[in-house]
Amino acid sequence: MELKYLVRLRFVADGPRVEGEWSVLDTAQDRYTEWVGLYSKDPAVVVELLEETDGRERVLRRWTAQGETTPEDE
Repeated sequence: MELKYLVRLRFVADGPRVEGEWSVLDTAQDRYTEWVGLYSKDPAVVVELLEETDGRERVLRRWTAQGETTPEDE
């Protein structure tokens, strides 16, 4: 079982993305927080923190102009 953490940045929903990959959750969370801080002024930006296990992804946190959501919020 391979576990990794991804952070994705999209400047428009469903558009091209910038993505980083880490094996340590704390490092990925730091990058997520950094990208939210840098790009949160743009109302079209979407930033996601995901967990990927064996090719299957699960969103841990998502930031949009409407604020942050987590799986517990949905």
